Amino acid sequence: MPAPDISHILEAALYAEDLDVAEDFYGRILGLEQISRVGARHAFFRLGAGVVLIFNPGETVKPPSNPRLPVPPHGAHGPGHICLAADAQALVEWRARLEAEGVEIEADFAWPNGARSIYFRDPAGNSIELAEPRLWTPQGPGDQ
Repeated sequence: MPAPDISHILEAALYAEDLDVAEDFYGRILGLEQISRVGARHAFFRLGAGVVLIFNPGETVKPPSNPRLPVPPHGAHGPGHICLAADAQALVEWRARLEAEGVEIEADFAWPNGARSIYFRDPAGNSIELAEPRLWTPQGPGDQ
């Protein structure tokens, strides 16, 4: 039996112990719209049709306290990775904005198919990539 269709990534999770610092980074520096904050547990941000979830790993390992929302304990420790799409001109602007905010650019290069990626870290050490959407077209990283 073939697998049913899955249309897109609805949410992606990263982990940060200091949600106040994460809120500033994802809200002010990256300009994402914050849609939720629950104490020291999590902060959620809208990104296009999806959501970036920032969880405190020390809180998400605890059993759920609301029986109407029985989300199983989960979490990760150590840096994660997320790649956000931006066109070529936006990447130029993003690099300038990040540098003006004191965010170190770890890498800025073109993949074999010509798509550009910029890598940097959030305050929790997560690897954030901004890349041209054509990164995953034929002859992109998966085809090398």
